[in-house]
Amino acid sequence: QVKLVESGGGLVQPGGSLTLSCLASGFTIEHYHMGWFRQAPGREREAVSCIAGDGVRTHYSGSVKGRFTVFRDDAKNTVYLQMNSLKTDDTALYYCAIYFGCGSPDFSVRGQGTQITVSS
Repeated sequence: QVKLVESGGGLVQPGGSLTLSCLASGFTIEHYHMGWFRQAPGREREAVSCIAGDGVRTHYSGSVKGRFTVFRDDAKNTVYLQMNSLKTDDTALYYCAIYFGCGSPDFSVRGQGTQITVSS
């Protein structure tokens, strides 16, 4: 069974950092486009970042570019999202997903999500 499990969420002060992890099971992430999207109450879903199956090409939304970094460890079957300089607007439920292509909003599988709350 294909499954994605996110972890690493929590409460952080503005300007702080967090790293999310997404552990995949039931398949190997190698060669898949893996990414993160977020959903905040009253706001549209936003594709935050994606790393291509080659493990090299990455894509970021304009709102997080320069602050977030997506990377993967295929040996651990895990994708990560390093988030720095967090803002209150980053507060959302963050999901890991298997994307059809980086830059596309469409995904085939997502995890259950992990909550990030940025607040002083």
